[in-house]
Amino acid sequence: MTARPSILVVDDDNGHRLMLEALLGKWGYRVESAVNGVQAVEKVRKGPFDVVLMDIRMPDMDGITALRGIKEYNPAVPVVLMTAYSAVESAVEALKSGAYDYLIKPLDFDVLKLTLNRTLEHSQLKAENSQLRAEKGSRTIVGNSPAIRRMLELIETVAPSDATVLITGKSGTGKELVARSIHQLSARSAGPWVAVNCAALSENLLESELFGHEKGAFTGADKRREGRFLQASGGTLFLDEIGEIPLQMQVKLLRALQQREIQRVGSDDTISVDVRIVAATNRNLLEEVRAGRFREDLYYRLNVVSISVPSLAERPEDIPLLAQHFLNIHGQRNRKEVKGFTPLAMDMLIRYSWPGNVRELENAVERAVVLLCGQYVSERELPQAVVEAYHPELALPEEHHAERSSVSGQEHDGPSPVTLEDMERDFIIKTVKECGDNKSEAAKRLGISRKTLHTKLKSYGLNSGSDE
Repeated sequence: MTARPSILVVDDDNGHRLMLEALLGKWGYRVESAVNGVQAVEKVRKGPFDVVLMDIRMPDMDGITALRGIKEYNPAVPVVLMTAYSAVESAVEALKSGAYDYLIKPLDFDVLKLTLNRTLEHSQLKAENSQLRAEKGSRTIVGNSPAIRRMLELIETVAPSDATVLITGKSGTGKELVARSIHQLSARSAGPWVAVNCAALSENLLESELFGHEKGAFTGADKRREGRFLQASGGTLFLDEIGEIPLQMQVKLLRALQQREIQRVGSDDTISVDVRIVAATNRNLLEEVRAGRFREDLYYRLNVVSISVPSLAERPEDIPLLAQHFLNIHGQRNRKEVKGFTPLAMDMLIRYSWPGNVRELENAVERAVVLLCGQYVSERELPQAVVEAYHPELALPEEHHAERSSVSGQEHDGPSPVTLEDMERDFIIKTVKECGDNKSEAAKRLGISRKTLHTKLKSYGLNSGSDE
């Protein structure tokens, strides 16, 4: 059940305030009240309100001063001011200070109701737009590696067509994200996007889910139901985990793809459909065909165009970009001001194998944000598996070992001991090289100031001059 909207009524006139409390309560709102601006600001600090309905002329603190105090603490809460006709100029001043609207006393209850409805709709729309922007941002394909660039070029080439696309890749690589990108870049982007997880449904349920059913077609079918093919008409139908579909269901799906028509369960009538199919699997479908678990004709019908999504192990150079991307998203969602990763934490992320791919990396970053108390993620906030798998000495070039042995003046049969300072030095130098010797960009990636970077490079005996 949706919570009732809450309104804070602020008025020093006891009779008027009590009347508004009763009226708004009758209209279905949750109502709290305050007798002056000081109380209003305090109440907004203690708890959230959907709307503040406040008089302008009050003792101790007038409505405009209270408005500014409220907006300083919570700029998002809409404030509707009440004023006498003779004080309209004050109301105009209040609008300039951030009030959503104003009403003239004595109040017209119909106008009051319309104003509150409009205010709440406006707030809801802003919240929905913010959520959509966050979702859109979180669904961006992030990466600059050669493998990702090739994949993005293929997506842009394939998307405008109506060709069926088969997306392959390991679990957690972002296959659905690729499918969404194809839909968004296609001529069908204004049409529906419908996704079905084929692995989550039994054969009978999957048939009904895809094609729909007639009333009485089976036990529990108390009414006709449109399937996902019809729901996706004019748009894109994404069949995730297509390799999990049973053989008998594969026959029916093949017919739907070939004939561009379907039959509801329990019906003999055929229905034409206009839908683009994008499928995804983490299985090797050719091996499934050879093993007799997947129909060869369906495989070739699905595999008109194939897009392979690289695993994170195939594009480790994208890990810093992805980690920072997820850090920004989850920092915002958790209302935390986070800036970056310590060099050691980033080195741990880069050297970890990520068997769960991008999904595992995002989960690790989200966990770090939740646990974080400062502004930079360190190894303390990273998952135990990432920390325990960190063996930097195994990945250091031989010349680094030789250089450290000669500096210390000691001979070693194996690799020399690696200190925290050594690891930091290697990571900083590597980052500077990756940024093309651009110190500003390197400092940004490392989460340190440009001055600090120059100081460290100088201590390593390296040129710390300008970026040019």
